[in-house]
Amino acid sequence: MKKLNNEAALTKAAIETGVRYGEARGAVIFEEGDSVNDKALYIYRLLVRDKLIQPLPEEQVSIKLVKHKLALWYAKQLPKEHPLLK
Repeated sequence: MKKLNNEAALTKAAIETGVRYGEARGAVIFEEGDSVNDKALYIYRLLVRDKLIQPLPEEQVSIKLVKHKLALWYAKQLPKEHPLLK
């Protein structure tokens, strides 16, 4: 797994975008008390279900890899000149 530049910021933005996506889709309503890890895992599974990202083998699913996949998903949506990609 190759670490991305600004991976933490990409992950944070991916989770924020994923929360909006899930709520707009009507699939989930997140609460203030929900942990970042719970949100990341739910968003990952929702994106896999909607065939927006490729799933990891179930035995490899971990919070670290899920956050990495979300960061990759978000990075691919950004324009090439976006500051987070530099």
